[in-house]
Amino acid sequence: MQNFDYRNPTHIVFGQDRLAELNNLVPADAKVLVLYGGGSVKRFGTLDKVLAGLGERQVVEFGGIEPNPQFDTLMKAVEMVRAEKIDFLLAVGGGSVMDGTKFIAAAAPYQGDEASLLKHGFAPPPIDGALPLGTVATLPATGSEMNMGAVVSYQGGKFPVMHPLLFPQFSFLDPSLTFSLPKVQVANGVVDAFVHTLEQYVTFPANGHIQDRTAEGILKTLIEVGPQTLAEPENYEARATLVWSATCALNGFIGVGVPQDWTTHMIGHELTALFGIDHGQSLAIIQPSVWKLRKTEKREKLLQYAERVWDITEGDEDQRIDQAIAKTRDFFESLGVKTRLSEYGVERGGIDKVVQALEAHGMVALSERGDLDLSVSRAILEDAYA
Repeated sequence: MQNFDYRNPTHIVFGQDRLAELNNLVPADAKVLVLYGGGSVKRFGTLDKVLAGLGERQVVEFGGIEPNPQFDTLMKAVEMVRAEKIDFLLAVGGGSVMDGTKFIAAAAPYQGDEASLLKHGFAPPPIDGALPLGTVATLPATGSEMNMGAVVSYQGGKFPVMHPLLFPQFSFLDPSLTFSLPKVQVANGVVDAFVHTLEQYVTFPANGHIQDRTAEGILKTLIEVGPQTLAEPENYEARATLVWSATCALNGFIGVGVPQDWTTHMIGHELTALFGIDHGQSLAIIQPSVWKLRKTEKREKLLQYAERVWDITEGDEDQRIDQAIAKTRDFFESLGVKTRLSEYGVERGGIDKVVQALEAHGMVALSERGDLDLSVSRAILEDAYA
């Protein structure tokens, strides 16, 4: 196992009808900016519950944070934070709202060019402080409610922002707040959580036995509960399991001391930026083809995945790996998520645009080994096309 540090300071408040407890967790004298996306938090009463939970505090609202939050939109919120002297941020929404709020928390007190905060990849940007923030999660997918990461869209690309100061102080996870989600968003969330887990698990062996077994448990749980919660959207226990699975998939625990990949995400980000393909859909397109092109490099972990997650024990090694890849694709398809690039209206010539974007954004040495160059990315995209 590799050396690691692990700290996760986020206080999770899990369960139904607990938003009144916001009063205990937000400083009594805080001036709060409540951030959200479209109108769903208003239509379904979530925003009213949040405002009630904040009691008599001074509250300002900022709506309109879009999927794949845009830098320009977030900078409008930064200006509001500065003008209104906001001292606490509360994100109410899914991963995009939470991610955008984290960037705002970093950018508002920053004295330099805020866009420069997007230029550090997975290394922490040079910030000395950030505004405190909390979240009320309404979509199980990204795990942003319990990690220090965000992804922000800027000038046609998607850029990670990672810093320990960006952990939410608390996050409310009420599964019932997700009952009204459209099926496509729930399916995308299942895929997102599944691939988050794979990116930290299907790499190469590092004697991370606890991490592996935990990852396998998350994967098997998602296989079981994903179709169930799509079929029964108000089954509280099923949805609660999905919500907690998505959080555990990217709260840092299964990734400590083991190699991580993220190739699927990096290529998927370009599909979203260029063609507007939903994030979860982009992952379903790319993941099977990454494995097909990287069988040699991932052989041991693919065989472990085949046996422990899909119970595949018969056939030679290549047959078992191929079965595992096929079962993964079938799982995504069973959720209603298409897995071929051509099925999203993208012309084959679009592959050139993706490769060019990867090069422009420095994504030229991907994978857990850093040996996946643009030629392999192109081959992955070609395989994923049809």
